[in-house]
Amino acid sequence: MVALETKWFLMNFLRCPPLQQGEVVLPSQSSDITEKESSDNNNNNSVWQLYGRSDLDHKTPKDIRKAAVYSSLTQWLNREESTAFSSTRTRVSCFCCAMETGVRIYNVEPLMEKGHLDHEQVGSVALCSMLHRSNLLAVVGGGVNPKFSEISVLIWDDAREVRDPKDKLVLEFTFTKPVLAVRMRHDKIIIVLKNRIYVYSFPDNPVKLFEFDTRDNPKGLCDLCPSLEKQLLVFPGHKCGSLQLVDLSNTKPGTSSAPFTINAHQSEIACLALNQPGSVVASASRKGTLIRLFDTTTRDKLVELRRGTDPATLYCINFSHDSSFLCASSDKGTVHIFALKDTKLNRRSALARVGKVGPVIGQYVDSQWSLANFTVPAECACICAFGKNTSKNVNSVIAICVDGTFHKYVFTPDGNCNREAFDVYLDICDDDDF
Repeated sequence: MVALETKWFLMNFLRCPPLQQGEVVLPSQSSDITEKESSDNNNNNSVWQLYGRSDLDHKTPKDIRKAAVYSSLTQWLNREESTAFSSTRTRVSCFCCAMETGVRIYNVEPLMEKGHLDHEQVGSVALCSMLHRSNLLAVVGGGVNPKFSEISVLIWDDAREVRDPKDKLVLEFTFTKPVLAVRMRHDKIIIVLKNRIYVYSFPDNPVKLFEFDTRDNPKGLCDLCPSLEKQLLVFPGHKCGSLQLVDLSNTKPGTSSAPFTINAHQSEIACLALNQPGSVVASASRKGTLIRLFDTTTRDKLVELRRGTDPATLYCINFSHDSSFLCASSDKGTVHIFALKDTKLNRRSALARVGKVGPVIGQYVDSQWSLANFTVPAECACICAFGKNTSKNVNSVIAICVDGTFHKYVFTPDGNCNREAFDVYLDICDDDDF
């Protein structure tokens, strides 16, 4: 076994609490070692193996220049249009994006490129996901010139000191169908296919722990609680509009547990998210007008938030670090911000003051509207998350769009919202790097 030092890019990445700085033990890279673990299901055989030195001799062009982002937001767009942005779902500090030219990793505050994997190293990439802010990056091939298959998840260890860059690929998980999403926490990796979800221990000697059959899930919808105290996994249920929740700490490894279900919507789930402690789950349907929040223990509906009255495609839902606020983006080109801790801050319909109304109108009247919102390019896929608080009563939201634009807005509890920063993150690097 080879002990590899974990080097942190910046501060905390994603919602997860920072790991203790130290060593991450990964499997040996000896060229004569290959280990495989296959599932019992013939239709969805999965394999993970250790890379030898001669596995990746495939060459790709060196003269590919900087290009538009190939895809964006794998969990919200169709596979062939999708890209992988990994952002925080609570307090954003960095993000990575998959492109035709490879992978690029950015710091948010201040906005700057922190690293990249070029086309020669990884080819065109459909998905990428970083473990917190560490040196471990999951990559799935895709696009025009892929170097790796869309049915494999490869783990890149950027801290590994080797002569040949390809030897930084230290793990591979291979399946029989395309990988649609990857989620990681300090002790597990979740890999989502269209009709199945796999859970492996990670990163030390990965072993398959669980697998779950799912309803058709073409967007790879799934969320994983990063809390050390709660190992909650949520994904679309078998019934249309339902959510399935699994506590991985209470499930016997090697078995397919029966997750408990929340009937959240009448139409298909389009977006979902867990808060930092895993106590609340938020979801929206394909209709995109309402966001509903549920207690993950009691399954009770806590609140219903109204994005708008016209149907829309929601790209992203995120909680603030302390679950005081929630933000959501859609193809309408508007990012909405809702209050959760003090829901009186949210706007209400003027009809709410009328008094008794009919049952249909009553549902509309009782909904809570966003306390603040701001606009981004319409019909441009966008993820949003909360940034650092500039003061006690001033919060910030970051929006990152697939057209390469970066937006930062600050808002106050009274609903005042102003733009603080705008940039084009695709331009933030030297052309010589590509």
